[in-house]
Amino acid sequence: MKLFKNIEIVDLGLKYKDNLIIGDLQLGYEEYLHSKGMLIPKFQLNDILERLERIFSKVKVKRIIINGDIKHEFGIINKQEWSDVLKLFDYLISKVEEIIVIKGNHDNILAPILKQRNLKLIDYWEDDDITIIHGDKIIVKLNKIIIISHEHPAISFKEKPADKFKCFLVGKFQRKNLIVMPSFSNLTVGTDVRNGKFLSPYLKNVDNFECYVVDDKGNTRNFGKIKELPI
Repeated sequence: MKLFKNIEIVDLGLKYKDNLIIGDLQLGYEEYLHSKGMLIPKFQLNDILERLERIFSKVKVKRIIINGDIKHEFGIINKQEWSDVLKLFDYLISKVEEIIVIKGNHDNILAPILKQRNLKLIDYWEDDDITIIHGDKIIVKLNKIIIISHEHPAISFKEKPADKFKCFLVGKFQRKNLIVMPSFSNLTVGTDVRNGKFLSPYLKNVDNFECYVVDDKGNTRNFGKIKELPI
């Protein structure tokens, strides 16, 4: 589904020209949960690779841009993060010509893993009138279209309040167009955007934002403005 010229939703990612943009993979989250006494199977990497394979079967791109939080732990690199992030990079190397990694708030200790594949961590990425930044902080210079992740937008409805659906948000920030991407991980569904509590400084009131819901098969539907959705 097209949002702007050269920008379209593809599953839980965005295609911009010959770039695929994804964010908030949170690899290693299962091991973090194990450390807290929550025993769940380690399925996240396989789910991510399957989703990427589905996307690559639909679109051809030369570059992938990971918009922050490729791993989960803040201050350490756990064993699963080492393994899963490197497996992800090896898969992507076989699919694209270039991998761009933008720093997220979970990526404080990511450099040792990146070094293994000669990759670098950057604060943001620009091209033409596009700025891609994780979304946990505001930079001075911003282009006409801003793409962030970080917030993990999702939405629920009163019929099944326990069920949340990942969604893209499209609105305005300081008279610029803003696209908010959902988490690429099935383990982090997200926070209902109608609860009014936001992590990102780019978001305060989203009533006039358009909501694009993505289902389990990667299909997208425009649900209209947040303020017009049924409670």
